[in-house]
Amino acid sequence: MKPLHSAMAAAALASAALVAAAQEPQTQLPRVKLSAGMHQIDAQVARTPEQRATGLMWRKEMPQHEGMLFVFDQPSVQCFWMMNTLLPLTAAFIADDGTIVNLADMQARSPESHCSARPVRYVLEMNQGWFAKKGIGPGAKLAGEPFRAAPR
Repeated sequence: MKPLHSAMAAAALASAALVAAAQEPQTQLPRVKLSAGMHQIDAQVARTPEQRATGLMWRKEMPQHEGMLFVFDQPSVQCFWMMNTLLPLTAAFIADDGTIVNLADMQARSPESHCSARPVRYVLEMNQGWFAKKGIGPGAKLAGEPFRAAPR
């Protein structure tokens, strides 16, 4: 019985360590410079399924000119929710050529799902209100390395 108890205790400790690690914000992702007209964006890039799943969770603050660009392998309808995300964000759903398809304001810690209006490969999350304050909406084009390879 003792070895089973020790194994259960070890498993519980390992599980607790994973939960604690999962509650750490990811801040060391690669970055890319994007622009929306004269406005510059310093975006972390989430490319892997794990990076995209964590996204901006657990982040307590984010500078106004920063965001996170989620990159998917192929265009599809992308849906985002905000559980474990502490900051209210706006998601820009972006076509291959950098055109914003639609925007969604998302409340912190909300289970509500927000989806792209059509298939997209990119989603850019910024602090809520950033796009509105800059007068940037659907149809506007973002520029930067991810959008250069796409046919225009």
